Amino acid sequence: MEQEMTFANYLTRFFREQGVKHIFGVPSGDWMSYMEAMESGDPEFVLVANEASGGFMATVYGWLTGAPGVCYGTTGPGATNLSTGVGCALLDRSPLIALTTEPPEHMVGRTTQMVIDHQTLFKPVTKHTFRMQLENVEKQLVDAVTIAKTEVQGPVHIGLPEGMGDKLVTAAFPPVIEPDRIPAPSKASLAHMEVLIAKARKPLLAIGLSAVRLGLGEAIVKVAQHHDIPVVLTPMAKGLIDEDHRCYAGVLFHALSDIVALTNNQADLVVGIGYDPVEFNYESWMPQVPLVHIDTTACDIDTNVYRDVHDVVGHPAVALDRLLSIAPVASAWDMEALRVRREDMFSRFVPKPGVFGPLSVLQILREILPDDGIMTCDVGAHTHLIGQAWRTRHPFGQLMTNGWSSMGFGIPAALGAKLARPETPVVCITGDGGYMMMAGEMATAQRIGKNIVFIVLSDTKLELIRLKQKKRGRITEGTTLSSVQPQITDYMFGVPILPADSAQAFRSALTEAFACEGPVIVQAIIDSSEYEDLILRKHK
Repeated sequence: MEQEMTFANYLTRFFREQGVKHIFGVPSGDWMSYMEAMESGDPEFVLVANEASGGFMATVYGWLTGAPGVCYGTTGPGATNLSTGVGCALLDRSPLIALTTEPPEHMVGRTTQMVIDHQTLFKPVTKHTFRMQLENVEKQLVDAVTIAKTEVQGPVHIGLPEGMGDKLVTAAFPPVIEPDRIPAPSKASLAHMEVLIAKARKPLLAIGLSAVRLGLGEAIVKVAQHHDIPVVLTPMAKGLIDEDHRCYAGVLFHALSDIVALTNNQADLVVGIGYDPVEFNYESWMPQVPLVHIDTTACDIDTNVYRDVHDVVGHPAVALDRLLSIAPVASAWDMEALRVRREDMFSRFVPKPGVFGPLSVLQILREILPDDGIMTCDVGAHTHLIGQAWRTRHPFGQLMTNGWSSMGFGIPAALGAKLARPETPVVCITGDGGYMMMAGEMATAQRIGKNIVFIVLSDTKLELIRLKQKKRGRITEGTTLSSVQPQITDYMFGVPILPADSAQAFRSALTEAFACEGPVIVQAIIDSSEYEDLILRKHK
């Protein structure tokens, strides 16, 4: 049934009907009518310190709820800040609606304070961008959400002309929008896949982030067990198979990737399932063997080098069912040797006595964080370590940005995760570089008031870049954040800070932090030398 109301009331109610409970951003004068429409708190407007954070929070919200994450930025600088978070949703594949204020119709194309062309700005970082018109608002919004939720999921930008919020519209509210079902792969591609699998003696399963989004973990484990073959993951696919599983071979791209490569290099066939090269291109790690690529989109690979590529495009669940229905391959894999490599790899993540570094932080955190908890991490040397060493108990149990890979992601990601799943324990690990970028969001955390633990790995430098400089044979300036350890204060924007410079002190601080009602920062003053022997290893 159609109803008449202001556009601001229609827009906010439309999102509420789609399951959106929070909208993230920094308000402007024109946003006031929309804030008034959200006075009931359903959805709730969440004020952030920086619009980029709003985009990161909305990205995570989309992953964890299935509803589109929604974020807002005003004209010009608000929009450019927002675009950083929106790019995360594009390359990390999350359904998101980005809203910005645009000039009214009579000022479009004019020289105006703060105004740039938002449609041009957002075109390369979204699946679609358009300027809202008062006519047929329901269809425009339905189309936007449909595009955002359709494979491959991603962001849509909507420009809201200034003054539109107070204008009257007459429209209906659609039910929750679901995109069209992903079709099954062609019978010919499935038959060809079956032939290639049957001929292989050492097939390797390579699992990517699309498999997480499509909920394929259980089926993938069954296929691996049925054929008794190894499984490698991209970092964002962590949690789909237990790290102690007989078939688990490790994570591509991150710490000790040279050990994982010992398995990769033996493969005579790679079967990519939900493999998205936005995390790590096939050719960066694959031996020159045939590839079966099972995903919702065709394979992106250098066909001048890899000429034997076979696409199985459609819903991967259909292909997985087919792989379960055929006879197990005549596997030549030495699964005992795989076990030895796996155990050797994890043994190197055991912290050395007397050293308080990132390994101790991860070990103690894994002991304390419940298995159903969520850990988010920022971008840096610790990301490469977490990608391999952190034992992830469930899909989306570890959240990182490995497609967009923007520093500053970790803190707002934790905020978004806690709002999406308020009863779930949430912890963030960030370096002090990422913390400096997003320290203002501690004010957001304090306002939200929920228990989120922010662990700051404090070593006073951008360690990942320093190590990359060292590999080039020359360490230059530009990676030191502070010449001395920053003075520890008691609070940041009302959030208590607990310092720790030893494993014992860290365990005590972490236990105290999780027992608090609100957010807490644990400053872990670490020895970062452990990274050097573990990350930036060869992938082939």
